[in-house]
Amino acid sequence: MPPRVRFSPSPTGPFHVGGARSALFNWMFARREGGAFLLRNEDTDPVRSEARWLEGILDGMRWLGMDWDEEIVHQSERREAHSEAATTLFEGGHAYWCDCTPEQIEERKGPGGGYDGFCRDRGLEPSDDHALRFRVPEGSTTVVDVIREEAVFDNALIDDFVIVRRGGHPIFVLANAVDDLFQEITHVIRGEEHLSTTPKYLLIRHALGHTDDPVFAHLPLLVNEKRQKLSKRRDKVSLLSFRDEGYVAEAMSNYLALLGWSPREGDEIQPMADMVPQFRLEDVSKSPSFFDVQKLQHINAEYLRAMPVEAFTEAALPFVKADDAPWPVERFEPDVFTVVAPLAQTRVKILSEVPEMVGFLFVETVEYDETSWQKAMVKNEWSGDVLTDAAAVYADCDWDAATLLEVTTTIAERRGLKLGKAQAPVRVAVTGRTVGLPLFESLEALGRERTLARVEAARDRLGAASAT
Repeated sequence: MPPRVRFSPSPTGPFHVGGARSALFNWMFARREGGAFLLRNEDTDPVRSEARWLEGILDGMRWLGMDWDEEIVHQSERREAHSEAATTLFEGGHAYWCDCTPEQIEERKGPGGGYDGFCRDRGLEPSDDHALRFRVPEGSTTVVDVIREEAVFDNALIDDFVIVRRGGHPIFVLANAVDDLFQEITHVIRGEEHLSTTPKYLLIRHALGHTDDPVFAHLPLLVNEKRQKLSKRRDKVSLLSFRDEGYVAEAMSNYLALLGWSPREGDEIQPMADMVPQFRLEDVSKSPSFFDVQKLQHINAEYLRAMPVEAFTEAALPFVKADDAPWPVERFEPDVFTVVAPLAQTRVKILSEVPEMVGFLFVETVEYDETSWQKAMVKNEWSGDVLTDAAAVYADCDWDAATLLEVTTTIAERRGLKLGKAQAPVRVAVTGRTVGLPLFESLEALGRERTLARVEAARDRLGAASAT
């Protein structure tokens, strides 16, 4: 039987990068093995589950190119099947009703803590005021895991856990086990944090008469630079926030694939089509994986540089034409941007950096970065002389990058400076910053009139500062 795997997110918040990594590993495994990759919407929490969160998850999966097979199963629509399974467990003696309140359970806690089995033999009848607890048998439960090998859990350390809450709501572990049987899941590939609930999952499955366990693969935790588990309250973990910041799908999926696994052949940076045939669950590491944003940026930059210029320009347009771009919409010139886009392509790591890189072309008056001004203008006594020379030679030289380089080199030689030193005050005068696109191509795109106006404005500001 071809393998059947599932990704089963809970739509209670933005799509977490950890969930995206789990989905991707399931998808890669299914595609390599010729199996089915299924989706299950675990929306049984009526308070926190929202349609917008599910749509965000589906949007993220589409963005990464993860297609799924068969119809999405919505767990909230399978309430009857979950209740029937609960009834089967109760009637088979594998579960019992309990009327203990949290306060009563707390009062009776022994040295080991947890529930003490008070209602095991009281013979309570079903009621919305009661919770249904699973009767944990003696012995042990073994979880065989492709990544972590074998883990044995002593059943004596597992409390009789609730499978149906007061009011008749089946809990996650029951619904999970029942729906995996319904979808005929053969491999359960999910995060390490679920390992502790796996014995409960297996106990329920076995009690329902199914002893053919699925293959388990619990993926390593994702941690931050402090080796702490990624937290949505502390860390940047929303998948779509990376998309909105200008990471491209190919780079993100490439990077997610490296979180706990690496290809057997070739470099780490390679298209998904080359990675999928190499993917083996046996090769996944059990050690925590560092979600390194800097490495992600490096990979993204590589993908940006490899894009055809036309594709890069098109991908960058939403960022330079956005409502919050640092210039009036009417000042944006598509033709000018098309000229400088190849220059930005080799210098940005993410697409949201493009507006700052090219913004000087579309504003009336340049704003100076104060640190850049101090470094290039104030600290160099010759900066005013360089600007004076530039204003003179730029006024009537040919206006192309090669000529501008040539005449600026002459200025540098006349002043006894290296070209980089002479460029610095001109760059800050024209762009407001010490770092940016190649200077002479920038001047050519900006045009003679605006370049001269900015050089003059910088000379005036420098002179005014000197006078005071």
